[in-house]
Amino acid sequence: MECCRRATPGTPLLFLAFLLLSSRTARSEEDRDGLWDAWGPWSECSRTCGGGASYSLRRCLSSKSCEGRNIRYRTCSNVDCPPEAGDFRAQQCSAHNDVKHHGQFYEWLPVSNDPDNPCSLKCQAKGTALVVELAPKVLDGTRCYTESLDMCISGLCQIVGCDHQLGSTVEEDNCGVCNGDGSTCRLVRGQYKSQLSATKLDDTVVAIPYGSRHIRLVLKGPDHLYLETKTLQGVKSESSLSSTGTFLVDNSSVDFQKFPDKEILRMAGPLTADFIVKIRNAGPADSTVQFIFYQPIIHQWRETDFFPCSATCGGGYQLTSAECYDLRSNRVVADQYCHYYPENIKPKPKLQECNLDPCPASDGYKQIMPYDLYHPLPRWEATPWTACSSSCGGGIQSRAVSCVEEDIQGHVTSVEEWKCMYTPKMPIVQPCNIFDCPKWLAQEWSPCTVTCGQGLRYRVVLCIDHRGMHTGGCSPKTKPHIKEECIIPTPCYKPKEKLPVEAKLPWYKQAQELEEGAVVSEEPS
Repeated sequence: MECCRRATPGTPLLFLAFLLLSSRTARSEEDRDGLWDAWGPWSECSRTCGGGASYSLRRCLSSKSCEGRNIRYRTCSNVDCPPEAGDFRAQQCSAHNDVKHHGQFYEWLPVSNDPDNPCSLKCQAKGTALVVELAPKVLDGTRCYTESLDMCISGLCQIVGCDHQLGSTVEEDNCGVCNGDGSTCRLVRGQYKSQLSATKLDDTVVAIPYGSRHIRLVLKGPDHLYLETKTLQGVKSESSLSSTGTFLVDNSSVDFQKFPDKEILRMAGPLTADFIVKIRNAGPADSTVQFIFYQPIIHQWRETDFFPCSATCGGGYQLTSAECYDLRSNRVVADQYCHYYPENIKPKPKLQECNLDPCPASDGYKQIMPYDLYHPLPRWEATPWTACSSSCGGGIQSRAVSCVEEDIQGHVTSVEEWKCMYTPKMPIVQPCNIFDCPKWLAQEWSPCTVTCGQGLRYRVVLCIDHRGMHTGGCSPKTKPHIKEECIIPTPCYKPKEKLPVEAKLPWYKQAQELEEGAVVSEEPS
C-alpha cells in the first residue's frame, strides 16, 4: 500500500503523515464492520413448509465489544404446507401429550392469538379449562397470530410482509395479491330471506365460486346452513354443519359457530372448490342470511400479439387486440364472459407501422409517399338506419357497420374487423321514437239530464299526443265511454188530491154519477 512504502530521501514528512491519515479514514468509511469476521453460512430452516426462519452468525475479532448484532435472520421454506400437516403451534402442544403435568397426562390444544405474549407456547388441556404455558418460547417460524404472516423468532414477534421478507410492511389486498390494488376481485354482499314450507324443505342461499376469499355468512332464525361443493374436476359432495368447530371441506378451512338463534360461517379462503351455501327448514318462522365475500374475477382481458402486417412492402400497419381469458381453465373464451365484470376494462388496440421498405419498381426507383397518404387507415362504414320498429313509446332501429379499406385509386373494399379496432366501432342499434304514444284524455262529466230519478250524463274524450295536441292514432278499444247513467237522489212523486172537508149534496151526487157512468183510467194524464 501507498502508506507502507518507505519514504525516500527528500519525501516530505508532512506528505507521509497525510497519506497515513487518509488511509485510516478510507478504511473506517469503507468497512464499518471491519472488527467483525465474515458472516457464516445460513442454518437449516426451522420448518420444511409454511414459512420458517434461518439464521447466520458472525464473530467479533476485537478484544473489545463490536457494534451491531452477531446474528441475522431470514425467512425460508415459504411454500404452503399440505392440509394434513396441521397447525405448527398445535404440533408443539401435542408434543407434550406424553409428558405428565402435575402427575397427569393431558391432550394439549393450542391457545392462539395471545395479545400479551403471542410467542409463548400456551396450551389448553382438552375437555378442561386448564391453560398452561408449556414453553417460554415457541419454535422459530411459528405464526404470532393465526391471521397474520408475522412470525416468532427467538421469542419475539417479527413483522413479515406478504413478500415473506422480515421487516416488510407489504400486505395482500382483498383479492390475495401481494401489494395489489384490489382490481382482480369484486366485493359481493347481499341478504337472503327464506321462504321455506312443508313442500320446500331447503333452498340455495348463495353460490360462492372457486378462489373466493374472506367469506362470512350470518343466519338469524330457526333454520340451518349446510354446504354443497363441486371441485374443478366435477366431484360433488355435501357437508352438514351440525356443531361448532373448524372443519376441512375440500381442502378449504371452514369455521362454523352454532348458537340457539343464529349460525355464523367463516372461510378465509381462497376456496379450493365451488361452494353452494344452502338452508334447511327447521321451524315455522322465516330466517334471514346476510353474506359478504370477495369473488375473484376469473375472466380477464389479455392483450394479443400484433396481427400480421397489412402490406408486404411500401408501408403497412398492424394492430393488437384483446381476448377474454379464463384463469381457471387457462383458455380463451367468448368476450361476453369478460363483459360480465364492470371492473374489466378491455384494453385499447395498439397500432404500429410495419414493412416500410419500398416495393420493387420496374423503372428502378419509386417515390415512397407518406404512410397515411400511401396507405390510408381502414375505417368503419355504416349503412343508413332502418325504420323505427315502433312509431311511439320507444323502439329500436339498426344498421350494418363494417370495416372497409380504401386504396390509392379510391376503391373501397371490406376487410377484417380487427383492422379497424384501433377506434371504437360505431353502434349498430339505437333507440328511436322514445316519446309517449297518443292517449285518450277524458274531460269532466256534464250535469245529469234530469233533476230527479235516473238520467244520462255526457263527456268529451280527446286523443292527445305527447305535446298535448289533439291528434289521431289512439286505439278505439281503449277509448273511455262518453255517456253513462246517472241518478239524482231527489225522489220524483205526484201530489195527492185532497177531499173537501164538507161536500155539498149536488157535488156528491155528481161524483157518484161519474163513478157509475164511466170507467176512469188509472193511468196518469
